[in-house]
Amino acid sequence: MEEKLRYVFEYERDERTMAELCAQFGICRDTGYVWLRRYREYGLKGLSEANRAARHHPNQTAVGIEQAVLERREAHMRWGPRKLKRILERDQPGRVWPATSTIGEIVKRAGLVVPRKKRRRTEPYTQPLAHAGEANRVWCADFKGWFRAGDGARVDPLTITDAWSRYLLRAQAVEKADTERVRAIFEAAFREHGMPEAIRTDNGAPFASPAVGGLSRLAVWWARLGIEHERIPFDYAQGRLSAPLKSAPLRMTTLYCS
Repeated sequence: MEEKLRYVFEYERDERTMAELCAQFGICRDTGYVWLRRYREYGLKGLSEANRAARHHPNQTAVGIEQAVLERREAHMRWGPRKLKRILERDQPGRVWPATSTIGEIVKRAGLVVPRKKRRRTEPYTQPLAHAGEANRVWCADFKGWFRAGDGARVDPLTITDAWSRYLLRAQAVEKADTERVRAIFEAAFREHGMPEAIRTDNGAPFASPAVGGLSRLAVWWARLGIEHERIPFDYAQGRLSAPLKSAPLRMTTLYCS
């Protein structure tokens, strides 16, 4: 404020040009003219910093719509933005309702968001992956994603491949992806092909668990047999295996079911 008053005083003395005054006070000529205009119109109040917030928000949601959204949310705390929008459009079709993202922000600002419980995640595998330089040294096991059989039963196909030869050791469908059924398949594979030095899997069950070190009952059994368990994290958002696998590329064998 003192600098602005000094600027106005110096200008009123009419001893220097506008360009010289602006250079002295370190401002541009447009700013200098704005200060003079505000001072002549409003006096000292005109030199105060004005509120730069927008006075009008063309995209602001109407108060009535926000209240309707919050009332429905308070009545059904488990409904998300999508369901809230669908129900509001069904009950009041003649009203223009905001987008799903806007409804989510309205609910969030009101403090009506129920935080989700954080899931315990398996600890990452930090050891270097074993190099598959020969057959039967490293096996790769993976569930290829469950599907419904013709009778409607759920089927989980388990594949076991040799990392060096890419030979398909097992491609067997199991009723349930639990430790007992998977262990039985590995026992049969060990009897036929012998035991590898390491078994490489992802972090899913039953290969790993959120326990300390990511150990599961199946991994403990492998450790007792002297088999190293290598866990490869999978980037589901990108749909690809993450960086640790780049040093040892792995081509998963596709299971065809008739």
